[in-house]
Amino acid sequence: MKKYSLLVTAALASVFFSCSTSQTTTSEAQVAPPKPVLPIPTEAQLAWHEMEMNAFIHFTTNTFTDLEWGYGDESPAIFNPTHLDAEQWVRTLKDAGFKGVILTCKHHDGFALWPSKYTDHSVENSPYKNGQGDVVKEVADACRKYGLKFGVYLSPWDRNRADYGQPSYVEYYRNQLKEIFTTYGPVFEMWFDGANGGDGYYGGARETRKIDRATYYDWPTTLRMVEQLQPSPKVLFFSDAGPDIRWVGNEKGFVSKTNWNTISNDTLYAGKAGIEELLNTGAEDGDKWIPAEVDVSIRPGWFYHAKEDSLVKSPEKLFEIYLTSVGRGSTLLLNVPPDKRGLIHEHDVKALQGWKKLLDEEFKTNLAANAKAKSDSFRGNAKAYAAANVTDGDKETYWATNDETTSGTLEVDLGKVQPVKYVLLQEYIKLGQRVKAFSVDVWQDNGWKPMADATTIGYKRIVKFDRPVSTDRVRINITDAKASPVISNVEVY
Repeated sequence: MKKYSLLVTAALASVFFSCSTSQTTTSEAQVAPPKPVLPIPTEAQLAWHEMEMNAFIHFTTNTFTDLEWGYGDESPAIFNPTHLDAEQWVRTLKDAGFKGVILTCKHHDGFALWPSKYTDHSVENSPYKNGQGDVVKEVADACRKYGLKFGVYLSPWDRNRADYGQPSYVEYYRNQLKEIFTTYGPVFEMWFDGANGGDGYYGGARETRKIDRATYYDWPTTLRMVEQLQPSPKVLFFSDAGPDIRWVGNEKGFVSKTNWNTISNDTLYAGKAGIEELLNTGAEDGDKWIPAEVDVSIRPGWFYHAKEDSLVKSPEKLFEIYLTSVGRGSTLLLNVPPDKRGLIHEHDVKALQGWKKLLDEEFKTNLAANAKAKSDSFRGNAKAYAAANVTDGDKETYWATNDETTSGTLEVDLGKVQPVKYVLLQEYIKLGQRVKAFSVDVWQDNGWKPMADATTIGYKRIVKFDRPVSTDRVRINITDAKASPVISNVEVY
């Protein structure tokens, strides 16, 4: 699914490293909290960050034609999953730890997985349940039953429609959005693919059509319409550049080690290519909070292909992807495509189960839970901002320094010598993303031993050591920040 992105200008400031010595101070009267470093996330974006892992489900006529992009001339008669079980999909995904599901309600081929009254190219004219099936309803209902949030993908490009490229198609697209949001909501995320325009069936024209991505869809009007259809809970819109969530710039399962949740944008689609690296890193001086979503498939393709049954990503590879997505402050969107039966294939289920087992084993016991912590300084010497807040398990408390202090040191006492492999850090992003550079040391052989240097933290950063080390103390050195550091959580595994 090729993406097209818009041009964004940004410059990353240089970082410097410095170490601070620990000292003990006493708490005093209530001190004002740090002022936010703008931009900051909305409540809906905060909730999205906390979901951490969502699943993509690609399923349509492509599943039966063995294609990735349907041409648009596929007969609805080929869509015939004989054992479709949306609850099996959602149970499998929930057991793996996912918090939400995004379904391809309509891909580029234009086939609608619900009985849309605006087209004949839908499940209504397929053999599935004798034309009485509604895959969108089945998935939405299963999500509600098992407590996962429901999201939708509705391709703006439609290779089936005769009027694609004309104003009437935009009205058609909006009518289908109205059907989705008034029938199957609430929806937590709406996904727009960047692929728009090219060759297609187009009602028999069989030609290539191009559209002006910046103007054709009139996205501001469309998004306002959706927001009016579902004013609450807030729908988050994903596209190459937002407005709420941005593409990560690749489909390989990683975001940059430097990952700013902020970026500057001009329009939803500006048609500018070649800025994948900037989408991957974000921009330190970006003027909008538009975090990156890491979209990747468990298989080489996005739709199910029997020839890829032996190419499902291993649990170890999925764990690596977790560390390079969630572990770098982004949300992971992993595609798990059902097969022709309408089931998540046994190979995929096994991989997900193995991955979940790895996650549970590696992050089973937080060695820093309620551990003693100290810092070289804290804001106004007020207990409300002391180091103990980073190990208390409360996401609303945090350690902070005085406004003029943009570096500092946190030391966590584990109580006894034990193996350490991961250090997890979280900023209190309600006050903005601040940290530009930090390092991690461990106490070993009567001295501090450097273990890792890194840049941004954001919602979450997991630092993995090259090998486990035995220690009873871990030190985090914030060496540079945009403003006073505000750290809400430190975990050690």
